[in-house]
Amino acid sequence: MRHFPVKLRTYLLLVNAISIAVILGLLFFCYSRMLLDASTFLWLGGATLVAGLLSFVLHFAMIRPLEQSVIRIGDASGEIASGTLGAEVPIVGPKEFRQLAERFNTMSRQLKGSFERIRQAEASRRELVANVAHDLRTPLALLQSHAEALQDGVVQDEENFANYLRTIRMESIRLGALVQDLFELSRIDAGEEPFVPHRVSLEDVLVQTLKVYAPSLDNKRLQVEVSLPEPSPVVMAAETSLRRILGNLLENAIRHSPEGRSLALSAEIHSDSEWIIRLRDEGEGVAQQDREKIFRRFYRTDLSRKRDGSGLGLGLAIARSLVERQGGKIGVEPAAQGGSVFWFTVPRAETNHSKEESV
Repeated sequence: MRHFPVKLRTYLLLVNAISIAVILGLLFFCYSRMLLDASTFLWLGGATLVAGLLSFVLHFAMIRPLEQSVIRIGDASGEIASGTLGAEVPIVGPKEFRQLAERFNTMSRQLKGSFERIRQAEASRRELVANVAHDLRTPLALLQSHAEALQDGVVQDEENFANYLRTIRMESIRLGALVQDLFELSRIDAGEEPFVPHRVSLEDVLVQTLKVYAPSLDNKRLQVEVSLPEPSPVVMAAETSLRRILGNLLENAIRHSPEGRSLALSAEIHSDSEWIIRLRDEGEGVAQQDREKIFRRFYRTDLSRKRDGSGLGLGLAIARSLVERQGGKIGVEPAAQGGSVFWFTVPRAETNHSKEESV
């Protein structure tokens, strides 16, 4: 069976004309049975026809806004189909059409947001591939050249031989760190990294983290000042994640601190539900325009750092992902006496005292 498309306005007018015709037919049938004289019949018949015609005209005028609303939604849908995302329609007309317009606009905004996230993800993927290729190129070239030199017997004396082996070992370690950081980031993004927050003593985590980085601190003769309130703060976090956040921030501070200076670690109540942890260094500081970008993947503020390979630009990105995963915030601000203060927030663990008060 073949269907012919009919416009909405034509369809509504046709339905209205049929209903008026049925009503008029019934009225004239009733008039013919009422034994009316010819004059009265003509008056009633004329009045009925005028009423029917007036009803048709009013119906014709009133369905115009409905038709326009449908046309606007159709036009906006066509714009979206052609690639113009975010098209919206005015919220006018009867209640049902207003609801339809609101839902259409919500759908349009959500669709635009989804495509923006897809574009950003694609741009991030391209940037990630380019940065990984850049960071792999230099160590791989060094590994190849040094291995070929050793294989060809170019290096004869023991001191240079040992230096070549040391370079191969350091570049291998750097490649392994890059792969491990990329693997951890991919697990965090995919939600595969286990995250089970529980009560954690901040003092214990700080002591363990400082022990791990004690050799690096000793190599640059850096002193660490720790300032914690009494009693020791207890936070709600995944201990492994908290240790990695502190470790990444501490590693960054060590890398950018001059020899013989000091670092300062502190914690204080930030709000009723959060602690704020700060790490101050005495390095060169972070420029205003870099304070947001510094937590992006592979972002490094100094081109010389990019050339000499100190830092892969992933440690702070991992720290931000882990902090945000537990509902906190992370940032950096200038220190009063020079350097930088990196900070992040972590949820407070409910104490027995607060439990008693809530009861």
